This record gives sequence, C-alpha cells and structure tokens, in this order.
Amino acid sequence: MNAPQSFSTPAPLDRQHTPTDLELVIRDRRFGRDSAQRRWWLGGDPVATAFYNALSVTFPKGEAFFIESVKAFREGTSERLAGEIRAFVKQEINHTREHVAFNRRVVDAGYDVRALEEHVDQALALTKDKPKIANLASTMALEHFTAIIAQQLLANPKHLEHADSESRDLWRWHAMEEIEHKGVAFDTWNHATKDWSRWQRWKVKSLVMLIVTKNFTVHRWRGMLELLRQDGLTGPKMWAKLAWYALGNPGMARKIILPWISYFMPGFHPWKHDDRHLIQLAESDYRDAVLDKTAPAPTLVPAE
Repeated sequence: MNAPQSFSTPAPLDRQHTPTDLELVIRDRRFGRDSAQRRWWLGGDPVATAFYNALSVTFPKGEAFFIESVKAFREGTSERLAGEIRAFVKQEINHTREHVAFNRRVVDAGYDVRALEEHVDQALALTKDKPKIANLASTMALEHFTAIIAQQLLANPKHLEHADSESRDLWRWHAMEEIEHKGVAFDTWNHATKDWSRWQRWKVKSLVMLIVTKNFTVHRWRGMLELLRQDGLTGPKMWAKLAWYALGNPGMARKIILPWISYFMPGFHPWKHDDRHLIQLAESDYRDAVLDKTAPAPTLVPAE
C-alpha cells in the first residue's frame, strides 16, 4: 500500500493565520468498487440519503471549477502557498474521481440524476464570463461551506453512523481533506487581492457568500426533492421531514449557522478555528480501516 503523501514547505512570512506546521496529505484511496450500494444507503433513511446524494452530484464538476479558480492565481505566491495549491489540486482530483464512482452507484441504485447535473451545468455556465477573481471568491465561499460541513461530519459521528462502511469511509476521508485544505482558496484570495483595501475585500467576499448561500441552499433543496420524488415521497409532510433533518435532528444546517456567520466577521480566516484534532481523531479510525483492506493502493493521480 502506498503511504499517504504530504506537502510541507517553509513557514510563510506573509500569512498570519494558517498554521505554520500544517501539512496537506494526499490520501489516495478508492471506495466501494467491489460492493453494490443500497438505494437508501444511509440507515434506510431516504431523506439522509437524498442529502448526501444531492451533494455528491455537485462535486465532480464543482471541484474542477475550484481547481481552475485557484490555479488561475498561483503565479507569484509564496513557496509554501504554491506547495499547498499543488496539494489542494491533487486532493480535489482524488475527490472528483471518488465522487464520480459514488454517483455511478447512485444511478445504479435506480436514481436519475440528470436534472441535478443540469443545475450544476447551469450554475457553472454563469461563471464563464465572470472575472477570474469573482470565480475565486465563489470558490472561497464554497470551500468554507464544505469545511464547516466536514467539521460537523467528523465532530458528530451521528451523521454517518448508520451508513454502510464504504460510504461512511468515503465521506469521512473527504471531510478530513476538506478541513485540511480549508485555507488554500482563502490564502490565494489574499494573495490575489493584496492591492485591495480591507473594505473592498470584505465587501466582495461577503456579497459573493450571500449569493453562493442562496444558490447552494435552493439547488440542494431542489435536488433532494427531486430524488425523493423518484422515491414516491412528495408533499408537505416530506417538506417538513426535510426541514426537520436540516434544522432539528441531526440538524446539519442549524449547526453550521454560527461558523457560516463567522465568515462575515472582520479579520476572519478559516484557520482561526483550528480543528486539526478532528482530522487526527478520524484518521486514527480511518487508518485502522485502511489497514484491513487487502487490495493494493492505486498510484497517485497526477496534478497536471
């Protein structure tokens, strides 16, 4: 089995909040290749399954967008940030590959995800004529979303406790790396806007976050409703169940509200909340699971 690869470079002089001893580790893993996936793979719960399925459909094309948005501003970065961008790209490529495979299993379970994919295509089409800095701002906002969702997944095992083992390992693996690289887009933004005033930076990133939040919430809600419709589950009672899942139990949306608000605070940086202990905790369990696998690990997917 290949050992995870890590990227560590000299401590930066131009950034104050990213931990100087942070390492971005390339954990090149594959999940669920040899097992069928139940239609309601998360404990037989159609609502919980719809949440993660709808989210996963966005990842392959969304993460390609993240990669291009960050790479557009890698010129002139510090040695450390340049190394982190390379590691970020490799992590995201691996995430894309695994969610393509996961989404294929969703389709194999009987779902038609074409409408959800069309929503992603429509959203990305709107970015084609936008300035590259606007796309980076969108990436930065969405990376904050993924990081605070990842924090919840690792901090509260209840979210995935009834999932099948392969799906649970996939989402926890993804969550570890989302936390680990949560500062890369933000630090790239700081580099790209180094000549902007603090007011201009705050105004643009805050406005973009509001737009991203609206679109993210509306599209994920519609995606979940579409998948549940295919299960024959519709109407006000189902809407109430969705709302309870988001705001009540397990309450992912409710629990990320305060971390989401923190994005608008002056002086915000993703690493002001250092949650690397969650990576260490999850990775200890993850490593035990990996060591139980008999198949050889694949070679590292190249970044370029």
